[in-house]
Amino acid sequence: MFRRNTTNDHADITPIERVTSVLGSGIIWRGSITGRGGVRIEGTFEGEINLNGLLVVGETGRVTCENVQANTVIVAGAIKGNITAEKLEIRSSGHVWGDVTIVAFSTEEGAFLRGNITMEEQVNFNFNEPPEDNSLPAEQPSN
Repeated sequence: MFRRNTTNDHADITPIERVTSVLGSGIIWRGSITGRGGVRIEGTFEGEINLNGLLVVGETGRVTCENVQANTVIVAGAIKGNITAEKLEIRSSGHVWGDVTIVAFSTEEGAFLRGNITMEEQVNFNFNEPPEDNSLPAEQPSN
């Protein structure tokens, strides 16, 4: 009934990544999550999320961000803030308070969303990629 036109080829969409980092239950973190990969949040996070990859907010996860930006966002917990994603999935236990801009959207029965939904043919991201050199600075000799 509500089928999207699938003739557009989205070859430039990043494939879904697996979870490589977890913010565990009982952890409270304030700051920013940026980079490339998959992150699962089971604790509480406040700050900025700008992720080239997968973001999973587990059932015990609580996220408060002005803007969440990720390729794929799966919400089983709660997000307070606007979401920009290629794909957003809100599970039956998930709650979202904020406006969403997405390419694809799915929910389960019982999911909650309070905000506006804008569906686009393509979403443009402004990912803040970390520098390629992740080496630690050389240790300075002590005198």
